[in-house]
Amino acid sequence: MIKADNISKHFGKVKAVDNISFEVKEQENLILLGTSGCGKTTTLKMINRLIDPASGNIFINGKNIADEQPEILRRGIGYVLQNNGLFPHYTVAENIAIVPNLLKWDKKKIAGRTAELLEKLHLSTDYLHVYPNELSGGQQQRVGLARALVSDPPVLLMDEPFGALDNVTRANIHKEFKALDELKRKTIIMVTHDVQEAFELGNRICLMDKGKIIQSGTPADLLFKPADKFVETFLKDQRLQLEFKAIRLTDIWELLPDQHTKGNSTLSADTDVWTALENFKFVNAETINISKGHNQVKTIGFEQLMAAFNQYKNKQRHE
Repeated sequence: MIKADNISKHFGKVKAVDNISFEVKEQENLILLGTSGCGKTTTLKMINRLIDPASGNIFINGKNIADEQPEILRRGIGYVLQNNGLFPHYTVAENIAIVPNLLKWDKKKIAGRTAELLEKLHLSTDYLHVYPNELSGGQQQRVGLARALVSDPPVLLMDEPFGALDNVTRANIHKEFKALDELKRKTIIMVTHDVQEAFELGNRICLMDKGKIIQSGTPADLLFKPADKFVETFLKDQRLQLEFKAIRLTDIWELLPDQHTKGNSTLSADTDVWTALENFKFVNAETINISKGHNQVKTIGFEQLMAAFNQYKNKQRHE
């Protein structure tokens, strides 16, 4: 869906982005991860031509973006900023309607689509006629997401979208983000410096440093097959929690006991181990059911989950 081919961007003598290449599959969520100044935001801005690369090419759906007018290109790309980027003198309704108005949608279509998104994002229609400064940070971020999604673009770019939120609000929005059907249909590139966020939300991660991609792969690839010492060190302090988020129940399925009794709750095998552990903690259940495919179900306890998790980790280290 998106392909960056040897792109670079220099500001004076500073190589902000230094000859990098990557691809993003359709409906995949790619995370650009790294410390401040590593080039991730510059990379993101080149994809919707807020910045043009000094060299290299970017393709979206097979088309070179350099051949398109920037304004036309951006109407087909949703863009979410860290501090929501809402216009303070526009109401919520006016903010959300910016792109539909450019596309010359009629008022009825705009109103219908706006109401649909507000419901999905757990926002009351009572907020339509208020201004951004009357909303909480989490509500503002949801409006920013609604504005990016309203015209149903196939591509969504997100620059530190949850960075300004407190931990509780961020955790809630992360859960909504993963559950929202609107986002499951999008090809997403998200910039973050938050390692936990990258592992929780990304299908693949590009870890960047000094304008280069040091390693690109799944969260599990970065943990268990680090490209070099930089990758190891970058993840070291949070490693255990990252392992819980990188390993999914489907990864350890064969290591779980083959038994099925009635459990208190049922989780998909696509769920990560961290979420499964939270289920034991917050539901106060002795066992949980895990479903895989149409008719495969296993019932496990906490000890069985941890045993399979540790067995899987040891296997990864010795491969």
